[in-house]
Amino acid sequence: MSAESYRILEDAVVQFLRTVATTLPDDVLAALKRAYEEEEDPLARKIYETYLENVRIAEERGVPLCQDTGAVMFFLRAGTEFPYLHLIPRALTEGTRRATFEVPLRHNCADPFTKRNTGDNVGTGIPFIDVELLPDEDHLEIYCYLAGGGTSLPGRAKVLTPAEFEGYAGLLEFVIETMKRYAPNACPPQVVGIGIGTTAETAALLSKKALLREIGSRNPRKEVAELENLLKERLNNLRLGPQGLGGKISVLDVFVEYSFTHPATRGIAINLGCWAHRKGLMTVNSDLSFSIPSHSRRKVEV
Repeated sequence: MSAESYRILEDAVVQFLRTVATTLPDDVLAALKRAYEEEEDPLARKIYETYLENVRIAEERGVPLCQDTGAVMFFLRAGTEFPYLHLIPRALTEGTRRATFEVPLRHNCADPFTKRNTGDNVGTGIPFIDVELLPDEDHLEIYCYLAGGGTSLPGRAKVLTPAEFEGYAGLLEFVIETMKRYAPNACPPQVVGIGIGTTAETAALLSKKALLREIGSRNPRKEVAELENLLKERLNNLRLGPQGLGGKISVLDVFVEYSFTHPATRGIAINLGCWAHRKGLMTVNSDLSFSIPSHSRRKVEV
């Protein structure tokens, strides 16, 4: 394919990362405003006002919402007929490198053994790229998540026996204890992703993907949607409030994603997103036209 096609893709990735780093997605901003309107505690309301002022300034000035711009993660739903699929790994990697200096993004990619920072947010396994193939489709959906340190630290996974999972007792205990211990220091109110699978790693990946869902949505399976509502109710009863200083709301929403499991295991996992939940969706068509539907307030530059 031509150099021009690649340039369009890389430029789109840079624009996408700029949008996600500097502008809250529509659903998260709406949820924050609802939390502020529902809150009664004076201190909590003042913190929400500060959050919303932070959002306004970042959007107006085009600067990151938070100094921790996270480790860059991409989750792709890729049509097998999309004609530029072979260019995407390079475009995502080089687009991340460019965005580091053009947005800018904080340097958040370090070797775990030497502690050396690469200085450009690119290294072994970063940016993280996960791909789901869509047979016979010719478009591309790119979800981006900026994984900050504060909300990555509470991430947990374990494997239960079917008896421990029965009635959700083991899952509820796991989630509530994790939130009580770690959530206050992870900039609440949070978005909570729960994964259920055969093993710890499959549950962990599903819990991360759960964070990409639109606030207010519910799993199409009735019993899973009911579990999401139950978890949201139980977690809001903790009354963590913004910044963990008390208030009516602990979580903006809770999402559960699952797979069928081995009969003998129930892997469960939790991942969190903070109040500045930086996620986004960019769709790319076969003619290389693209849009960022998660952020209607930002105009796409072609």
